[in-house]
Amino acid sequence: MPDALAPYATRPAWPAGLTRVPFWVYQDPDLLRAEQETLFEGPVWNYLCLEVEIPRPGDWRATVVGQMPVVVARDADGVIGAFENRCAHRGALICFDDGGNARDFTCAYHAWRYDLHGTLQSVAFQRGVNGKGGMPDSFCVAEHGPRKLRVTTFCGLIFGTFSPDTPDFETFIGPQVAARLRVAASRKLEIIGRFTEVLPNNWKLYAENVRDTYHASLLHLFFATFKINRLSQGGGVEINATGGSHVSTTLAPDLAVDDAYAGMRSVDEAFRLRDPGLLDIVDEHGDRVRQQIMSVFPTFVMQRTQNVMAVRHFVPRGVGQCDLHWIYLGYADDSPEMRTRRLRQLNLAGPAGFVSMEDGCIGGFVERGAATAPGRTSVVEMGGAGTEGQDTRATEAAIRGFWRQWRATVGV
Repeated sequence: MPDALAPYATRPAWPAGLTRVPFWVYQDPDLLRAEQETLFEGPVWNYLCLEVEIPRPGDWRATVVGQMPVVVARDADGVIGAFENRCAHRGALICFDDGGNARDFTCAYHAWRYDLHGTLQSVAFQRGVNGKGGMPDSFCVAEHGPRKLRVTTFCGLIFGTFSPDTPDFETFIGPQVAARLRVAASRKLEIIGRFTEVLPNNWKLYAENVRDTYHASLLHLFFATFKINRLSQGGGVEINATGGSHVSTTLAPDLAVDDAYAGMRSVDEAFRLRDPGLLDIVDEHGDRVRQQIMSVFPTFVMQRTQNVMAVRHFVPRGVGQCDLHWIYLGYADDSPEMRTRRLRQLNLAGPAGFVSMEDGCIGGFVERGAATAPGRTSVVEMGGAGTEGQDTRATEAAIRGFWRQWRATVGV
């Protein structure tokens, strides 16, 4: 057990297996600090940004790895690098804005200057003024600088890791997730909208939520009312070998025998959408997918909901709070009709989306409900006790898979 986790020796023991999760793992600030070192800066691939956000030489984007501020930039040769957004002098942020274009970066505090890969280039007044002051002769510019990440790109997505032990990206996510991401990002992506949502819960509760493959038709009434997502539809869940990354898929019903409005919860036959365009769906990939959630451990999600595509990146902001960044996507070659369809269906997903606004509060309900029960556990037995993929979404296998990789990485 790493030293950072020493306080957990006195915690209630974690029950054997993966079907119980103690509530203290969402509540203890010492664990959040340990996660930064052992997980986010450990052997995992953290989502950084999209390639389309930094298309030109000199383009850069500010992001985070756990709670660490990070800069991602493309140099004059088109090579992408990433480094900790922290001046090696006194620790100030190097970049303040969300993004931009630059030849290099200069810290506003004392003008230490860095190149686009975060390598220190010069120090103001290094030789002093008029022969007085300055840095000692032993000071070496090359020995100072913020930490740098290994960077990889996959289907227009940029990921980074601090650990030399992290396997290559496709090995890390597994062939199932890789194949599904390739389909979603099969053409050049284009950003069509973005939001940031503040969630009143620990980040791991949201990690569970996106892997909870059977709550959609129960919690999200819009899904159930208009039969957009039902457990009786085809689909299932695929989980990679380490458990932490997964794909959950809901297939379209056979509309020849299953009308979209038949069997609604409402008994009022007049209760219908005034704008049926929300149900105007085109099977653009030829795979009958109506809903698909693809996760990369620890904090990345890409979704397809009808013709809406979005990246979700959730990051801790404290023990009981996290930020959820939504980036809505289209393809650069979308027809005007398809772009209009995506923008209309964008109302389904997001902070106020018809089928996702409940996710913004449900984690907070868990936080409040379990506030005085750190020694108790949640029950994660739906679909058995393992982390294997299943041809049903009536399972919690992907949640168990998350905890399997989380425990192996953090050492709890």
